[in-house]
Amino acid sequence: MNPNEAQSPDGQETDWDPRREDVQRNQIRAYDHMRGTCPVAHSDYLGWSLFRHADVLQIVTDHHGFSNVVSRHPSVPNGMDPPEHTGYRQLIERYFTQQRVDAFEPVCRQIAGELVGSLKASSTWEVMSNLAEPYAVRVQCGFLGWPEGLHGPLRQWVRKNQEATLARDTEAMASIALEFDSYIRAQLDARKSADGAAPEDITTELLRQTIGGERLAYADIVSILRNWTVGELGTIAACVEIIMHFLAQNQEVQSRLRKDRARLPLAIEEILRLNGPLISNRRTARRSVVIGDRQVEAGDRVTVIWASANRDPAVFEDADQYRPDRDQSSNLLYGAGIHVCPGAALARMQLRVMISEVLSGISQFTLASDCEPVHAIYPAGGLASLEIQTDGASPQVA
Repeated sequence: MNPNEAQSPDGQETDWDPRREDVQRNQIRAYDHMRGTCPVAHSDYLGWSLFRHADVLQIVTDHHGFSNVVSRHPSVPNGMDPPEHTGYRQLIERYFTQQRVDAFEPVCRQIAGELVGSLKASSTWEVMSNLAEPYAVRVQCGFLGWPEGLHGPLRQWVRKNQEATLARDTEAMASIALEFDSYIRAQLDARKSADGAAPEDITTELLRQTIGGERLAYADIVSILRNWTVGELGTIAACVEIIMHFLAQNQEVQSRLRKDRARLPLAIEEILRLNGPLISNRRTARRSVVIGDRQVEAGDRVTVIWASANRDPAVFEDADQYRPDRDQSSNLLYGAGIHVCPGAALARMQLRVMISEVLSGISQFTLASDCEPVHAIYPAGGLASLEIQTDGASPQVA
């Protein structure tokens, strides 16, 4: 990963290859290296990659200089800029109020408790397939009012989407995207047909919403639900696995959290700062600007590397150390600026509930001795596979 190691097809200097085996083997370690040696780096794959906290914050808070419209496919409201973004953002924020989050917590706790309960008889199990992924699918369906019959298809869809993304198979990715939209449209069609008998859930509510005095277009509702669901399924599952991995490696922290659940919120924020579940986001430069010592031109692609920015020692003292008592106000786990994650409170509740149920229902656990964790490959963060084993004792009661 030496600067100026190659030339991209357009003649731009190529500083690194994000797809190289040594990068994918451990993304966090590779991004730490880039932040220290080439913090504003160009590649033909990601355009400009930014690794420092200050540079990332500069980009994501400057919606006049950097656009979120990065794809030819519409994305509501993630892929919008003001003023168009403003109305849609205000519309969706009403679904993530603290009141709604609190009302949904018992549902999450029931789902988490059932999943944890099903694992009590096993001394060794894989986290993603047995806990993280089914939890993400079930809580998202529960939040949107979608039927249990979608749990299986959505889990299969997640796997197919991951495989196509890793293979960079654009034809398969397009087909898979259409498949997901068909699930959403089926839910919308069922509610329209039911009319007054439609269930009173978020999906039904969206059919009644208006922008500028007109009902939301079908395509816009599909895009909103796609963004919520695809992001939820991947990110929440990755978060659960990252946290479980950390606790399995750090027995003292695990024991402390078992005894004092009030520490969980800050512990989770810090664990996910250390190993980010969401690696990056894209922007397009609207004007020419110097970032670090590099010239970025209008129209250039810019990739902000959240997983690196959150480990920047210029912002976080002892950045690679677990310090749950640190000030988390600079943590970019949920983004920043006008596109900061609207569902942050919901995600925090879901993670707190799941990890609390794990600590209540499962005895002290460690990494499985005969199976090494497998790191996820970009654009995924965290781990692709993780097996843990328990000591067989009864869980400590908080």
